[in-house]
Amino acid sequence: MKTLEKNTFKRDKVITISFAHFIHDIYSSFLAPLLPLLIDKLSISYGMVGILSFIQRFPSLFNPLIGIMADKIHLRILLVVSPAITTVVMSLLGVAPSYSVLVVLLFVMGVSSSLFHVPTPVMIKKVSGNKIGKGMSFYMIGGELARTLGPLFIVGGVSLWGLEGSWKVMPMGLVASIIIYFKIRKIQSTDEIQRKKSGVWVILAQFKTFFVILSGYIFFRAFMRQALSVLLPTYLINVRGFSFETGGIAFTLFQFAGVLGAYFAGKYSDTIGRKAILLTISICSPLLLFLFIYLDTTFSLPIIFVLGFFVIAQGPVLLALVNDIDSERPAFFNGVFMTISFLIGAIAMLIVGFVSDLIGLEKTLLLTAVLALLAIPFIFWIPATKALNIKHKI
Repeated sequence: MKTLEKNTFKRDKVITISFAHFIHDIYSSFLAPLLPLLIDKLSISYGMVGILSFIQRFPSLFNPLIGIMADKIHLRILLVVSPAITTVVMSLLGVAPSYSVLVVLLFVMGVSSSLFHVPTPVMIKKVSGNKIGKGMSFYMIGGELARTLGPLFIVGGVSLWGLEGSWKVMPMGLVASIIIYFKIRKIQSTDEIQRKKSGVWVILAQFKTFFVILSGYIFFRAFMRQALSVLLPTYLINVRGFSFETGGIAFTLFQFAGVLGAYFAGKYSDTIGRKAILLTISICSPLLLFLFIYLDTTFSLPIIFVLGFFVIAQGPVLLALVNDIDSERPAFFNGVFMTISFLIGAIAMLIVGFVSDLIGLEKTLLLTAVLALLAIPFIFWIPATKALNIKHKI
């Protein structure tokens, strides 16, 4: 009976955690659509934009420590507190009087994001049974749907109240956090995080090859993913000549396609295989970026949609790949993965920003597509999960 319960996909609990992810990320997605206005208001260069992204992700360095805490104590309250903190600081971006204040706001948001994103995938694993890929799809849909609606939400708010009125979108997130509190109480801590005793250095030593290979894959993909996730609206407005509203809509289309990509990639990775899905994604996305840049603007929106589908689809597959491994410290293990992912993303965006200042944004996007192709060999080098689990148990 216990085995049957353990292998059961608990849809209501998966949806509750995914809803918390949705609320958190709808506000964390405000930076990209606001960048064109913030660049104009505060005279920010692309290099300074890269620094902002780096500062926002810098707290991810502490993800393994958060993971150690999550393996020892119950951190369910973070599903309530983190979305509330992110709501407040991101709603104040338009009010920021200087670049330094913007840096502080994004750093606080980065801390809040780390506290949220480390334990929640582990919770999803606990309540997904033997359908981890499907569970991660639901979880990533929450995040990607948020990044779909977030730009529309903040663009609409700024259109109504102006950039300085961005704080007026704050109440919705705070009310949603209260709703999450009452829903999240139904999830028992034993379903989420369990206490483990193995040393963290032992875990790192056992899986160092896995993490090194995964880091290589993430590194070469990160430049394209970060460039599009942060600078796509700026590229469409400043290079392609789109209006602020049209740029926001196009970015929303990109993110909505990512919702579909995250769902189908995660779901079918349970049956087709993680590596097969990653290979498809890694081939298609850079080729689509080449088409997006070289074809006439008439085709921009359709290509943006398909591009978003493949660029964002890797998220739940990587999470499922990591959580397939039967680690004795799952939250710490997930924290290491999050640190690798977030830190590489921050460094990649920092480089993208400064390179864009040197050679232009369009040429930089082309360069990111070339680099993304170099991620393909790493897929074949990823060890089989079954072999890793057997080695770990030995």
